Amino acid sequence: MINRRFFLAAAGGFSATLALGAREARSADVIYDTLAGKIKITRIAAGLENPWAVAFLPDGTPLVTERPGRIRRVLKGGVLSPPIAGVPAVFNAGQGGLLDLVVSPNFAADRLLFMTFAEPRSSGNGTAVARAKLSSTGRSLSEVKVIWRQTPSYAGDKHYGSRIVFDRSGNLFVTTGDRSDLRQEAQDPANSLGKIMHITPTGGVPANNPKKTGWQRRIWSIGHRNLQGATLHPVTGALWTVEHGAKGGDELNQPKAGRNYGWPVISYGTDYDGSKIGEGTSKPGLQQPVKYWDPSIAPSGLAFYAGRRIPAWRGNLFVGALAGQHLARLQFSGGQVIREERLFQGLGRIRDVREAPNGFLYFLTDAAAPDGALYRIALAPA
Repeated sequence: MINRRFFLAAAGGFSATLALGAREARSADVIYDTLAGKIKITRIAAGLENPWAVAFLPDGTPLVTERPGRIRRVLKGGVLSPPIAGVPAVFNAGQGGLLDLVVSPNFAADRLLFMTFAEPRSSGNGTAVARAKLSSTGRSLSEVKVIWRQTPSYAGDKHYGSRIVFDRSGNLFVTTGDRSDLRQEAQDPANSLGKIMHITPTGGVPANNPKKTGWQRRIWSIGHRNLQGATLHPVTGALWTVEHGAKGGDELNQPKAGRNYGWPVISYGTDYDGSKIGEGTSKPGLQQPVKYWDPSIAPSGLAFYAGRRIPAWRGNLFVGALAGQHLARLQFSGGQVIREERLFQGLGRIRDVREAPNGFLYFLTDAAAPDGALYRIALAPA
């Protein structure tokens, strides 16, 4: 086992682990010293190709999506099942492919899974949400139906957003991206680019959606760039999201119904060529982020921890980082972030983080096969 100590940054008040070498990162267990004490991470499964999401069946079985268009069960001993049959065809290029996956809150009765993917279309492609029934053997999907499609379609391969979160009423929040080249469309409430959508499990309009002139009825909020993390607060039930900025300006938000979160009119980042984006960092009527990152960490995957396996982390928010290659732990006071600790730096691009039914946190590293992997986080033995 390898022990890597954290350091405290004098300016930022956060801590981070020292990077692991490539050979060390392949060991099954790694122990880190963190602000919560010694933490052990265990590689549960390897050999995945660009895994994007992990979801858990009620019995604790992990389901993992692979961007080329596969869902796999992680079986005993970390064995990967053959791909589950019946997954919809995906546009697998650039950032597109099979993306998020969530299990129905009523899975014991309906056996439904909900997934997002880049849907190939005659006029390009776009984010879509499908639902399907998992067979009793877990080997195939049936009754596959697309319940929502992002419009307009576009022949690009970037910025699909694509996280799904069930709210406490059983409806779904769906995050989308601005498709990169169409950034101005994030401000147009007549389309679903750069938005948070709020739909029923059949694709309908929930009763509590904003009723604003000119807005599509399924829109919850507008002015987003590329939202790749979303979760509910375990106590309040409020939606929280993270989205990619351009060069700097990644954001943590608590999106509220009918609000405008500013992209690309305001931003804390600059364009990739260094030029200014929009009109500055604030403007009346546009919402400020709870937190922003500059330089970018490329946030992807978001989860509040409500378990009891690591008591010091209860109520903390965890953010996967692609460019930063770490898991960020955020502590709050009065709704504001007061500390950021950067964990597990050097393991790779962390794409997703979720709490399992057993109270452990799990995360995915995004890499081409055979290097994509699923990890479990636990307190190290005393």
